[in-house]
Amino acid sequence: MKQAINPARPVVLLTGIAEGLGANIAGVFAANGYDVLGLARSDKAAAPVARLVGQQGGSYAHIACDLTRPAEVADALRVQADRVAVLIHNAAVLLIRDFAETTAEEFEQVWRVACLGAVAASQAVLPHMSARGAGAIIFSGATAGTRGAARFAAFASAKFALRGLAQSLAREYGPRGVHVAHVVLDGLIDEAQTDRRFGPAPSGRMDPAVLARAYFGLADQPSSAWTHELDLRPFSGRF
Repeated sequence: MKQAINPARPVVLLTGIAEGLGANIAGVFAANGYDVLGLARSDKAAAPVARLVGQQGGSYAHIACDLTRPAEVADALRVQADRVAVLIHNAAVLLIRDFAETTAEEFEQVWRVACLGAVAASQAVLPHMSARGAGAIIFSGATAGTRGAARFAAFASAKFALRGLAQSLAREYGPRGVHVAHVVLDGLIDEAQTDRRFGPAPSGRMDPAVLARAYFGLADQPSSAWTHELDLRPFSGRF
Protein backbone atom coordinates (compact mmCIF):
# COMPACT_ATOMS: atom_id res chain seq x y z
CA MET A 1 0.00 0.00 0.00
CA LYS A 2 1.47 3.32 -1.06
CA GLN A 3 0.01 6.73 -0.34
CA ALA A 4 1.46 10.16 -0.96
CA ILE A 5 3.84 11.30 1.78
CA ASN A 6 3.45 15.02 2.37
CA PRO A 7 6.87 16.69 1.90
CA ALA A 8 5.91 19.32 4.48
CA ARG A 9 5.60 16.71 7.25
CA PRO A 10 8.42 14.75 8.90
CA VAL A 11 8.46 10.99 8.39
CA VAL A 12 8.82 8.23 10.96
CA LEU A 13 10.07 4.89 9.61
CA LEU A 14 8.87 1.81 11.51
CA THR A 15 10.48 -1.55 10.77
CA GLY A 16 8.54 -4.71 11.53
CA ILE A 17 5.31 -2.71 11.42
CA ALA A 18 2.37 -4.66 12.84
CA GLU A 19 -0.79 -4.23 14.85
CA GLY A 20 -0.18 -3.64 18.53
CA LEU A 21 2.90 -1.65 19.50
CA GLY A 22 3.85 -0.68 15.94
CA ALA A 23 0.37 0.53 15.06
CA ASN A 24 0.12 2.52 18.30
CA ILE A 25 3.48 4.17 17.66
CA ALA A 26 2.34 5.06 14.15
CA GLY A 27 -0.85 6.61 15.53
CA VAL A 28 0.93 8.70 18.15
CA PHE A 29 3.46 10.06 15.69
CA ALA A 30 0.72 10.81 13.14
CA ALA A 31 -1.22 12.73 15.79
CA ASN A 32 1.90 14.81 16.37
CA GLY A 33 2.42 15.85 12.77
CA TYR A 34 4.30 12.90 11.23
CA ASP A 35 3.65 10.80 8.17
CA VAL A 36 4.46 7.12 8.60
CA LEU A 37 6.52 4.75 6.47
CA GLY A 38 6.14 1.08 7.42
CA LEU A 39 8.54 -1.68 6.43
CA ALA A 40 7.87 -5.39 6.85
CA ARG A 41 8.05 -8.62 4.87
CA SER A 42 4.25 -8.85 4.87
CA ASP A 43 1.69 -6.17 4.11
CA LYS A 44 -1.04 -7.70 6.30
CA ALA A 45 -0.88 -4.82 8.79
CA ALA A 46 -0.80 -2.11 6.11
CA ALA A 47 -4.55 -1.51 5.82
CA PRO A 48 -5.38 -1.20 9.56
CA VAL A 49 -2.29 0.92 10.23
CA ALA A 50 -3.14 3.18 7.28
CA ARG A 51 -6.66 3.69 8.65
CA LEU A 52 -5.32 4.54 12.10
CA VAL A 53 -2.73 6.96 10.74
CA GLY A 54 -5.36 8.59 8.52
CA GLN A 55 -7.67 9.08 11.49
CA GLN A 56 -4.85 11.02 13.16
CA GLY A 57 -4.33 13.27 10.12
CA GLY A 58 -1.28 11.56 8.66
CA SER A 59 -0.45 9.53 5.57
CA TYR A 60 0.87 5.98 5.54
CA ALA A 61 3.05 4.24 2.96
CA HIS A 62 4.02 0.58 3.22
CA ILE A 63 7.11 -1.13 1.83
CA ALA A 64 7.20 -4.93 1.66
CA CYS A 65 10.85 -5.79 2.20
CA ASP A 66 13.05 -8.44 3.84
CA LEU A 67 15.09 -6.68 6.53
CA THR A 68 17.63 -9.50 6.59
CA ARG A 69 18.79 -8.50 3.08
CA PRO A 70 20.68 -5.19 3.39
CA ALA A 71 20.86 -4.56 -0.35
CA GLU A 72 17.09 -5.00 -0.62
CA VAL A 73 16.53 -2.60 2.29
CA ALA A 74 18.83 0.03 0.78
CA ASP A 75 17.02 -0.19 -2.54
CA ALA A 76 13.57 -0.09 -0.93
CA LEU A 77 14.39 3.02 1.11
CA ARG A 78 16.40 4.87 -1.49
CA VAL A 79 13.60 7.28 -2.46
CA GLN A 80 12.37 8.09 1.07
CA ALA A 81 15.54 7.79 3.18
CA ASP A 82 16.35 11.50 3.13
CA ARG A 83 12.86 12.31 4.47
CA VAL A 84 13.10 10.09 7.54
CA ALA A 85 13.33 12.15 10.72
CA VAL A 86 12.86 9.19 13.09
CA LEU A 87 13.69 5.51 12.66
CA ILE A 88 12.15 3.00 15.06
CA HIS A 89 13.41 -0.56 14.70
CA ASN A 90 10.83 -2.97 16.14
CA ALA A 91 11.46 -6.06 14.02
CA ALA A 92 12.36 -9.19 15.99
CA VAL A 93 11.92 -12.95 16.05
CA LEU A 94 11.20 -14.37 19.51
CA LEU A 95 12.68 -17.88 19.59
CA ILE A 96 12.36 -19.76 22.87
CA ARG A 97 13.99 -23.15 22.48
CA ASP A 98 16.53 -25.45 24.13
CA PHE A 99 19.99 -24.56 22.88
CA ALA A 100 20.66 -28.14 21.80
CA GLU A 101 17.58 -28.02 19.57
CA THR A 102 18.32 -24.60 18.04
CA THR A 103 19.78 -24.89 14.56
CA ALA A 104 22.52 -22.59 13.32
CA GLU A 105 20.12 -21.32 10.66
CA GLU A 106 17.50 -20.39 13.28
CA PHE A 107 20.12 -18.71 15.45
CA GLU A 108 21.39 -16.66 12.52
CA GLN A 109 17.89 -15.67 11.41
CA VAL A 110 17.02 -14.26 14.84
CA TRP A 111 20.20 -12.16 14.75
CA ARG A 112 19.58 -11.07 11.16
CA VAL A 113 16.12 -9.70 11.92
CA ALA A 114 16.93 -8.01 15.23
CA CYS A 115 20.44 -6.72 14.64
CA LEU A 116 21.38 -6.87 10.96
CA GLY A 117 17.97 -5.39 10.11
CA ALA A 118 18.75 -2.47 12.42
CA VAL A 119 22.10 -2.03 10.68
CA ALA A 120 20.51 -2.03 7.23
CA ALA A 121 17.79 0.49 8.14
CA SER A 122 20.22 2.72 10.02
CA GLN A 123 22.71 2.79 7.19
CA ALA A 124 19.96 3.94 4.85
CA VAL A 125 18.92 6.96 6.96
CA LEU A 126 21.95 7.95 9.03
CA PRO A 127 23.88 9.74 6.27
CA HIS A 128 20.91 12.07 5.74
CA MET A 129 20.33 12.62 9.47
CA SER A 130 24.01 13.32 9.98
CA ALA A 131 24.06 15.80 7.10
CA ARG A 132 21.06 17.65 8.59
CA GLY A 133 22.47 17.49 12.10
CA ALA A 134 19.15 16.17 13.37
CA GLY A 135 17.23 12.94 13.70
CA ALA A 136 16.40 10.12 16.07
CA ILE A 137 16.92 6.36 15.98
CA ILE A 138 15.18 4.15 18.53
CA PHE A 139 15.83 0.43 18.87
CA SER A 140 13.31 -1.79 20.66
CA GLY A 141 15.22 -4.01 23.04
CA ALA A 142 14.11 -6.54 25.62
CA THR A 143 14.94 -8.01 29.00
CA ALA A 144 16.97 -10.56 27.05
CA GLY A 145 19.32 -7.77 26.00
CA THR A 146 20.43 -7.29 29.61
CA ARG A 147 20.47 -10.89 30.82
CA GLY A 148 20.24 -14.17 28.96
CA ALA A 149 17.75 -16.67 30.33
CA ALA A 150 17.70 -20.41 29.73
CA ARG A 151 16.26 -21.34 26.31
CA PHE A 152 16.76 -17.76 25.06
CA ALA A 153 20.24 -18.20 23.57
CA ALA A 154 19.36 -16.98 20.07
CA PHE A 155 17.07 -14.15 21.16
CA ALA A 156 19.34 -12.93 23.96
CA SER A 157 22.40 -12.97 21.72
CA ALA A 158 20.58 -10.90 19.10
CA LYS A 159 19.24 -8.41 21.64
CA PHE A 160 22.63 -8.07 23.32
CA ALA A 161 24.07 -7.28 19.89
CA LEU A 162 21.35 -4.71 19.24
CA ARG A 163 22.07 -3.02 22.57
CA GLY A 164 25.76 -2.82 21.75
CA LEU A 165 24.97 -1.39 18.34
CA ALA A 166 22.81 1.31 19.96
CA GLN A 167 25.59 2.30 22.34
CA SER A 168 28.16 2.51 19.57
CA LEU A 169 25.92 4.54 17.25
CA ALA A 170 24.97 6.90 20.08
CA ARG A 171 28.62 7.69 20.73
CA GLU A 172 29.43 8.09 17.05
CA TYR A 173 26.39 10.05 15.88
CA GLY A 174 25.26 11.90 19.01
CA PRO A 175 27.88 14.62 18.47
CA ARG A 176 26.51 14.97 14.94
CA GLY A 177 23.03 15.77 16.22
CA VAL A 178 21.43 12.31 15.94
CA HIS A 179 19.73 10.96 19.05
CA VAL A 180 20.16 7.18 19.34
CA ALA A 181 18.14 5.47 22.06
CA HIS A 182 17.55 1.88 23.20
CA VAL A 183 14.28 0.86 24.87
CA VAL A 184 14.29 -2.17 27.15
CA LEU A 185 10.79 -3.65 27.10
CA ASP A 186 10.93 -5.65 30.32
CA GLY A 187 7.65 -7.52 30.07
CA LEU A 188 4.91 -8.71 27.76
CA ILE A 189 2.98 -6.23 25.62
CA ASP A 190 -0.80 -6.44 25.68
CA GLU A 191 -1.38 -7.22 22.00
CA ALA A 192 -2.82 -10.00 19.85
CA GLN A 193 0.47 -11.73 19.10
CA THR A 194 1.19 -12.01 22.84
CA ASP A 195 -2.19 -13.69 23.35
CA ARG A 196 -1.47 -16.10 20.50
CA ARG A 197 1.85 -17.12 21.99
CA PHE A 198 1.18 -17.07 25.75
CA GLY A 199 -2.62 -16.94 26.07
CA PRO A 200 -4.73 -14.03 27.33
CA ALA A 201 -4.08 -12.37 30.68
CA PRO A 202 -6.35 -9.97 32.61
CA SER A 203 -3.50 -7.76 33.86
CA GLY A 204 0.25 -7.43 34.23
CA ARG A 205 1.03 -6.54 30.63
CA MET A 206 2.26 -3.30 29.13
CA ASP A 207 -0.26 -1.10 27.33
CA PRO A 208 1.02 -0.47 23.78
CA ALA A 209 -0.64 2.95 23.71
CA VAL A 210 1.35 4.01 26.78
CA LEU A 211 4.55 2.58 25.32
CA ALA A 212 3.93 4.50 22.11
CA ARG A 213 3.80 7.78 24.02
CA ALA A 214 7.15 6.93 25.63
CA TYR A 215 8.68 6.35 22.20
CA PHE A 216 7.42 9.72 20.99
CA GLY A 217 8.80 11.36 24.12
CA LEU A 218 12.25 10.00 23.28
CA ALA A 219 12.08 11.27 19.72
CA ASP A 220 10.93 14.69 20.92
CA GLN A 221 13.62 15.23 23.58
CA PRO A 222 15.75 18.40 23.47
CA SER A 223 19.38 17.65 22.74
CA SER A 224 20.55 19.13 26.06
CA ALA A 225 19.10 16.13 27.92
CA TRP A 226 18.89 12.99 25.79
CA THR A 227 17.95 9.60 27.20
CA HIS A 228 20.04 6.80 25.75
CA GLU A 229 18.46 3.81 27.47
CA LEU A 230 14.91 3.67 28.79
CA ASP A 231 13.62 0.56 30.53
CA LEU A 232 9.88 0.05 30.79
CA ARG A 233 7.99 -2.62 32.70
CA PRO A 234 4.52 -3.19 34.16
CA PHE A 235 3.95 -2.37 37.83
CA SER A 236 3.86 -6.06 38.67
CA GLY A 237 7.12 -6.89 36.93
CA ARG A 238 10.04 -8.23 38.99
CA PHE A 239 13.53 -6.94 38.26
